[in-house]
Amino acid sequence: MSYIPRERIFKNGDSIFKITLIAAKRAIELSNGAQKLIETNSQKFSTIALEEISKGRVKYRVKEEEHIAKS
Repeated sequence: MSYIPRERIFKNGDSIFKITLIAAKRAIELSNGAQKLIETNSQKFSTIALEEISKGRVKYRVKEEEHIAKS
């Protein structure tokens, strides 16, 4: 099993919840046939996803919510 230091995964001060959701979505993409973004010997999709995140290959952006004025 591959060890990935927490400091590499959370280097931008992201929350564990965001990283967990991003890793889960990326692992699902990998299990559905998406190409790996890095070279790795890991076989588990969740480990590959975390390695991709720690190497900065998987990024995300927060959608801005539309503010709807109530009448």
